[in-house]
Amino acid sequence: MIKTGKLAGWAARLVLPGLVLLLAPELVEAQDAIDSGDTAWMLTSTALVLLMTAGLAFFYGGLVPSKNVLNTMMMSFVAFGVAGVLWAVAGYSLAFGGDGAFVGDLSMMFLSGVGMEASGSIPHILFMGFQGTFAIITAALISGALVGRMKFGAYIAFIAIWGLVVYAPVVHWVWSGGWLGGMGALDFAGGTVVHVNAGAAALAAAIVLGPRQDYGVRAMLPHNVPFVLLGAGLLWFGWFGFNGGSALAADGLGATGAVTTMFAPGATVVVWAFLDHFTTGEMTAVGLATAIVVGLVAITPASGFVTPMGAIAIGALAAFPSYYFIKWRTRSSLDDSLDVFGAHGIGGAVGAVLTGVFAAEAVGGTAGLLEGNPGQVVTQVIAIIGVLVYSVIATVVILKVIGAISGGLRPAADLELRGMDVIAHGEEGYATGDGAVLILEDD
Repeated sequence: MIKTGKLAGWAARLVLPGLVLLLAPELVEAQDAIDSGDTAWMLTSTALVLLMTAGLAFFYGGLVPSKNVLNTMMMSFVAFGVAGVLWAVAGYSLAFGGDGAFVGDLSMMFLSGVGMEASGSIPHILFMGFQGTFAIITAALISGALVGRMKFGAYIAFIAIWGLVVYAPVVHWVWSGGWLGGMGALDFAGGTVVHVNAGAAALAAAIVLGPRQDYGVRAMLPHNVPFVLLGAGLLWFGWFGFNGGSALAADGLGATGAVTTMFAPGATVVVWAFLDHFTTGEMTAVGLATAIVVGLVAITPASGFVTPMGAIAIGALAAFPSYYFIKWRTRSSLDDSLDVFGAHGIGGAVGAVLTGVFAAEAVGGTAGLLEGNPGQVVTQVIAIIGVLVYSVIATVVILKVIGAISGGLRPAADLELRGMDVIAHGEEGYATGDGAVLILEDD
């Protein structure tokens, strides 16, 4: 005799799938479209890109004097909250909603309609989260030009507004049917969207803020070079998700993005070492770490459009303009504290142009200059100029408005000289005082 419980169980197994198919066929179709391998890779890539922001905190934190290490690292870590939450609230919709030429709409505000349905071969919610990690690190990148002299509250307000007014529209321009994507601009993983955009904002912010109080007066040496190397290593590791994950699938294109990410920075390191040898006679650890970042930035727009040999060429060529610009910047009055424009703005622009040169039709479907399509280089240049001009102008306006409302972007001069860690956070990265000793006496 069959027990009632077992009979109900068999009925559920037989009837429920049919009811789901009858009542929600679109849900079944969406689940069928989702590939578990692609989803697993994109879950991994999302975590890898999120790790990059922590790596950036170490990279930037090691480069500054010890009195500003916490403030500098906090500028990266606070982006997890500010840029991440605002991306979910409105940024994703402004970037990927609607079909306008310049900005999306608010149809997906508060993630309305963003759930487990398929977006390509992965869940829509995962695509949104992956893109959110890009918004976070782009905001954090700008902080390298601001360290040591900007009120923390003003910085939070800036990245909040900038993410919605600048970053989200530029994403729409390139990756969501906007005017640059319509022109055929190539940007596989964010050379223009992330790096030119952040570099331009960093340049504008450095000019608006002016130099640090002791800039040019005393040497501002990195206080912890091992932190810099650790940060560079974490960035390189995370960048495999940044570029390889931008294929949105665990396929040959994703493999190409990962492999080009492996080789391009290596080529930059080799050329940077030769430049350092012939210029100063030595290869510094900070120089090597900077070379890694420049190479990673340069291959970002090209990673899914070029061969590994093309990636090596891009990494090697990108070393020259960034190296000589950074050398010039250190002797100038421009206090782009951690060379965000030199590494990311120039590195991203060079990489974007060279994408138009080395793009291989067999890899990403678009031919570049070397395959008889010089017009692609022109399109790349237009994209760079468009993003750079918009980002600079909008950044200046945002900072001026915040400064006017908040009573200034910078703390008092004497407080700034004391260090941003204590005045902004009430903490020190390294204990320098004698501390307090509690003595318990017998009654």
